[in-house]
Amino acid sequence: MWVRVLAVIAGMILLASGCAAAKRPAADGLAWADCDDGFECTKLRVPLDHGKPDGEKIDIGVIRLPATGDRIGSLVINPGGPGSSGIQYARAAQAILSRKIRERFDIVGFDPRGVGESEPVRCLSDDRLDAFLALDTTPDSPQEQAALEQGSREFADGCQARSGRLLPHLGTADAARDMDLLRQALGEEKLTYLGKSYGTFLGAVYADLFPTKVRALVLDGALDPSISRLKLNSDQAMGFERAFRAYVEDCLAEGSCPFRSHDVDGALNELTDLLRRADAQALPSDGRQVTEALATLGALTPLYGRGSWPELTKTLRQALAGDGTPLLANADRLVGRRDSGTYSNQTEANMAVNCVDSSYPRDTSAYATAAAQAAERSPRFGPYIMWSSLPCATWPAKPTFRNHPLKAKGSAPILVIGTKRDPATPYEWAQSLASQLDSGVFLGFDGDGHTAYFNGSSCVDDAVDTYLLTGAAPADGTICPGIS
Repeated sequence: MWVRVLAVIAGMILLASGCAAAKRPAADGLAWADCDDGFECTKLRVPLDHGKPDGEKIDIGVIRLPATGDRIGSLVINPGGPGSSGIQYARAAQAILSRKIRERFDIVGFDPRGVGESEPVRCLSDDRLDAFLALDTTPDSPQEQAALEQGSREFADGCQARSGRLLPHLGTADAARDMDLLRQALGEEKLTYLGKSYGTFLGAVYADLFPTKVRALVLDGALDPSISRLKLNSDQAMGFERAFRAYVEDCLAEGSCPFRSHDVDGALNELTDLLRRADAQALPSDGRQVTEALATLGALTPLYGRGSWPELTKTLRQALAGDGTPLLANADRLVGRRDSGTYSNQTEANMAVNCVDSSYPRDTSAYATAAAQAAERSPRFGPYIMWSSLPCATWPAKPTFRNHPLKAKGSAPILVIGTKRDPATPYEWAQSLASQLDSGVFLGFDGDGHTAYFNGSSCVDDAVDTYLLTGAAPADGTICPGIS
């Protein structure tokens, strides 16, 4: 299951610089060092296995931007993924947080274990990752399914060979315990947190483990921890289908659509035909072939933000004319592939965390059945998203989380936000999580794109800022209007 925050994958965020300056002692127990542009960096030592606190330790990379005004405390942020870098996300603080929040809080980001600067998990060489991501994820024959199964096993085996000692300890509960150690090291009595997408799951797990340590948690674009991962995949596929329909309705209304059809269903069928053509014969693109899987990724990536819809129009216009180059560029952004052909580790970390965060079927036929069912609800995105979890069928590490409602009994109010046409984390998930949490407060946004805060809605922004600054949540069930 691919749950991302487009701010991270679209290249808005600069790579975090290393902590090169001389270290200085800090009253909060961490030794910070300047790392450019007003940021400070450090490492937090945590147990590899929280069940053995005196055993092997690993380093968690941390960054902060000190408050510019009258400081309230630290705001820990997470962009989602799993696999996306909290360090890179914090580097974009001016683009993702309001001025008043940056004035009153130190902005703190960290790479969760297995990600980026925190003992990154590795599985495949860049060439083999290219091959894995290009695999046919709508197998039409026993031979194609066998190739998909073999590639998925190779991915799982590669993770075991290169990062086997880490795999059993990459679950979200482990990351949540790391976050509590970070809270303590920062000198904070209670946690103030903003998590988006998968970051909402991290925040909810934290609250369930440490309910009395919550000051204020914003969970924006929430996951539902109570349902199975294949159900999550199916719901997400439907979310992308709904978001693509909204995009088509908008471009038809503006008269800028790249499709020959002048109605929504006709345009949707043209995308289906495009993906089928890529399945039959990969689209050309500057020395690389755009398979159906890569074309699907390239089509869904711009759906993460309404501001990327014009880019999607240009992408599809070229693709329908036979040029897959823009589709491939979009796909590369989503999976962390650089222009050099090298990858960040976000795709590997995404799989590694997902595979231990839930029990997946071990029988391949379950994925085939789920893909066929998803195709009925989401013919363009369903099969791809369902088959994308296949490496978890042979994952070498046992799951560490059982899907169940999270209650966080005894916590301060927790603000959960859902966007009505969010492609990656459907609105219903946020409603469900808010209802599960004993102190959950639901805030809806009648908008498009993935997540709501700092996405153009002053209604959402004001509600979040007030809550973070004062602890006062909006009325439960408040709905913010769309952006006109």
